[in-house]
Amino acid sequence: MSFKQKFISAVTLAFAFVAFTTFVSAQDTSTTQQQDSANKQEKRERKEFGRRGGERLFDKEGRGGKHHGGKMRGLEQLNLTDAQKTQIKGLMESSRTANQGAFQEIRDLKMKKRDGIITTEEQTRMQQLKTQLKASAEQTHSSILAVLTPEQRTQLEQIKEQHKQQREKRREMRQNGQTPPEQQKDN
Repeated sequence: MSFKQKFISAVTLAFAFVAFTTFVSAQDTSTTQQQDSANKQEKRERKEFGRRGGERLFDKEGRGGKHHGGKMRGLEQLNLTDAQKTQIKGLMESSRTANQGAFQEIRDLKMKKRDGIITTEEQTRMQQLKTQLKASAEQTHSSILAVLTPEQRTQLEQIKEQHKQQREKRREMRQNGQTPPEQQKDN
């Protein structure tokens, strides 16, 4: 074989190798993208938006459980009687079961909104549901306050005010570029 033939064979082989690797990497990219989008869709379907499944207001010993928020934050610090705990738990359960359908409908509408396929009627419906749920939450809140003694209501207001001050302090620290103390422990 002459040098010219060897050179042409080498160039042809290199060109074939580059073309083949380009083709294979293009195939891998499209299948990877398909797998990623399928995984994202599967996660969306599995995930239940806004659900706080399994959380309890009080644990077996009567101390505050995993209940973290909402307007009734601080109930675990009030030294409630067993009767009060039972009443409050019942009020919250009945509220949760009464609003379960509305929560599910809002979840579905939020998924449509996120995917960009929500209609104006559905947006209006979502606002109506939010208003309905807010009114229900306020009703539950006032029912729970009715269970508390005047001293416990006063104590709850003080706790809320402390939490508000702490939030403001953290917000100011973040705006000034400082790290709040609870985050410094983690670093």
